[in-house]
Amino acid sequence: MELPRSFGVLLHPTSLPGPWVCGVLGREAREFLGWLAEAGARFWQVLPLGPTGFGDSPYQSFSAFAGNPYLIDPEDLFARGWLPREEPPVVAENRVDYGLLYRWKWDLLRRAFWGFQKGGDPGEHRDFARFWEREARWLWDYALFMALKDRFAGRPWNEWPREFRLRAPKALATMEEDENVRFHAWTQWVFFREWEELRNYAHSRGIKIIGDIPIFVAYDSADVWAHPELFELDEEGRPTVVAGVPPDYFSPTGQRWGNPLYRWPAHAAEGFRWWIARVQQTLRLCDLLRIDHFRGFSAYWEIPAEEPTAVRGRWVPAPGEKLFTRMRAELGELPILAEDLGVITPDVEELRDKFGFPGMRVLQFAFDGKPDNPHLPENFPEHGRVVVYPGTHDNDTALGWFRSLGKEERERVLSYLAKAGIPVTSEAEISWALIALAFLSRAKLAVIPVPDILGLGSEARMNYPSRPEGNWTWRLAERLDLALAEHLLNLAREKNRIPKEV
Repeated sequence: MELPRSFGVLLHPTSLPGPWVCGVLGREAREFLGWLAEAGARFWQVLPLGPTGFGDSPYQSFSAFAGNPYLIDPEDLFARGWLPREEPPVVAENRVDYGLLYRWKWDLLRRAFWGFQKGGDPGEHRDFARFWEREARWLWDYALFMALKDRFAGRPWNEWPREFRLRAPKALATMEEDENVRFHAWTQWVFFREWEELRNYAHSRGIKIIGDIPIFVAYDSADVWAHPELFELDEEGRPTVVAGVPPDYFSPTGQRWGNPLYRWPAHAAEGFRWWIARVQQTLRLCDLLRIDHFRGFSAYWEIPAEEPTAVRGRWVPAPGEKLFTRMRAELGELPILAEDLGVITPDVEELRDKFGFPGMRVLQFAFDGKPDNPHLPENFPEHGRVVVYPGTHDNDTALGWFRSLGKEERERVLSYLAKAGIPVTSEAEISWALIALAFLSRAKLAVIPVPDILGLGSEARMNYPSRPEGNWTWRLAERLDLALAEHLLNLAREKNRIPKEV
């Protein structure tokens, strides 16, 4: 896949500013897209857009196919007459309070649903019925799963009564007329309508969207509950093996993620239908698709489920080449970006390059003093088919990262930047120095997190991968300044990152 020499900006929709506890797909989102256009950006990168559960991680979703109801814009519900206008809750300006969000948003959506039931016009009801029919392949399972979670006080599906846990037909038949099933399907109709309108607006401003999916799905998800035959589970639905990564320099016990692993022979036997549908669904939401932990398509670390750490695992080959060959035959050329960070072996590089997927480079990883470090700009491939970031959502901000460095590494960074023609006279300049270095590099696409554009410190970090709670909460306190857009535009012009049509 070829990319234009251009740049994008990384900001998850929950981090958009506004009064509604978290960012939503409304006015502030369109204003952000307008700001991107003024800055000359060609891409908006988001994190996975699925419904989040305990821990609030976009990478642990209740469904690989559904959208996140938290992102629904209340102003849309008011405008359609499903709810009388009401004031938003009092919230902190720069943090998402997920506890409040859970209590407030679900209540708001349920009241809006009843307003739709009673007062929605016939055209809206017909459109909802068509949506349900068109999306039935995944929507019934998702809506039923969520309704059952409500019935059983939010407990994970493996703790439900056995007849529901194992999907006994008689038990599921009792839910067919349940209004709560219809409610959860309705939230998806609203989400997809709003997202489609926002994506069309993005396209009208010359902006494409980079989406994101994790390679593995959450155990407590409609996907695993509805399709246990596609995952390594026992007869009671318990995982026999789980995902993670082996011990390394950073973690002597590795990382035990706990996601169920795919039963790849079952996927191959059905022509990888589930995976093809998953990618096709996500490409309804975005133009390019980043796949997290791409190396797992070549081989993955399999950990026995009873093991408390990732130490006693093994590498197991995955059928990535067969999967992507079939996917390309079904969907055409695949607009996929490969998250190929960490220790990457030649077989992973071969798989990535065979299908022309751009890889990733992160400037924060570049300054270990090794001249062959792949994250140093001079070591980027000559063809430039990579996406460069100062840091990702899993890293500290550029300023927070620089402040955490020891004296020797700080000096190494400053020396490198000076030789690249980007002198830094104070730590406050480091964020824009890394942006300039990313723009200067031969990478076809540079993506900049919003906190780095604002020069923020660790208080604006989105995720600490080793921390189980308190992540994903950062958000903009106010809309971005047009002076910043002009500064970004001028830098992009200077580094030849504005395609001719912009």
